[in-house]
Amino acid sequence: MSAKSDTIAAAYAGRLGAFALDVAFEVPMRGITGLFGPSGCGKTTILRAIAGLQRLSGHLTVGGEVWQDGAADIFRPPHRRPIGYVFQEASLFAHLSVRGNLEYGLRRAGPGGVLPFADIVELLGLGHLLDRDPRALSGGERQRVAVGRALLSQPRLLLMDEPLSALDRGTKEEILPYFEALHARLALPILYVSHDIAELERLADTLVLLERGRVLACGPLASLQADPALPLLRMPEAAVILEGRIAAVDAAYALTSLSVPGGSLVVPGRRGEPGERRRLRISASDVSFTLQQPADTTILNCLPARIESISPHGVEDAQVNIVARLGADGAGARIAARVTRKSLDALRLGPGAPVFAQIKSVALVATGAGQARRA
Repeated sequence: MSAKSDTIAAAYAGRLGAFALDVAFEVPMRGITGLFGPSGCGKTTILRAIAGLQRLSGHLTVGGEVWQDGAADIFRPPHRRPIGYVFQEASLFAHLSVRGNLEYGLRRAGPGGVLPFADIVELLGLGHLLDRDPRALSGGERQRVAVGRALLSQPRLLLMDEPLSALDRGTKEEILPYFEALHARLALPILYVSHDIAELERLADTLVLLERGRVLACGPLASLQADPALPLLRMPEAAVILEGRIAAVDAAYALTSLSVPGGSLVVPGRRGEPGERRRLRISASDVSFTLQQPADTTILNCLPARIESISPHGVEDAQVNIVARLGADGAGARIAARVTRKSLDALRLGPGAPVFAQIKSVALVATGAGQARRA
């Protein structure tokens, strides 16, 4: 098991009743790592084992520190693991105000710190709630307080177990920008469990893909989304996330151009200043291919690309999934498309074929706005 200072390395094996877990993965000691898979695949069990709440055979190192090593009989108890844990339910103390709940986190704090009290309150938008009774808060407000309490305990690692699963869609959209702000502001590593791929597309850098107590794959989110061997590309809502940088803003037409590896994409609206980073989502159902660059079209985004792989989609064999790389040389970012097998044969497409990718719609995850903008 690795003990690198810049990674979290975990390996667990054991049985919980009829359920068998046998996993091993190594993820960066920075950013948000999503644990994703269907219900019952072991996501929460892994989080509880990392917290020390579930004792399983295995190993765990966090930033070079050994927290568990079965061979050396090392097991750091939960109270000695510098973690913050946010559960599905906020579980706030009803007898304390919002301020009291946050200060409880401070009482558990170790040396150092993520951010001071005032900064956490500002980052999570809690200033006007400090004197409120937790029972008078909305579900989203309660979760923000729970996150603040966890951060104020000065953890080395934040664990979040489906923190939005109990909230309705509207409330999720209200709280997600706060999570995006945490991602942008904090160097603290976060392990984030979710069964909602849309949440992870907005937040995660790295993904651990789980199925039936096993790790199917572990790596950068965009790489796993475009891997034809994995189930993400076969999902109805298959998409690929790209990291872009604002290149220019067309004030006359209110359009923003963003540079991505292998090309430039345009989205409507003035979405920031040149140099700022933005996350883009391109759905496989919004991408089509043509052999010639179209001369007259309302589609703004039409980029040269090369086909990288073609794989079947669905049991009826009517459609295929195509992964292409942007750029005339095919060295840019990967995008995915879902087309009919008839269209594939008509254009005689195969790996390595040069094409033009017509991208009907690009969703821009607008940090702080909680909404996607489409072009």
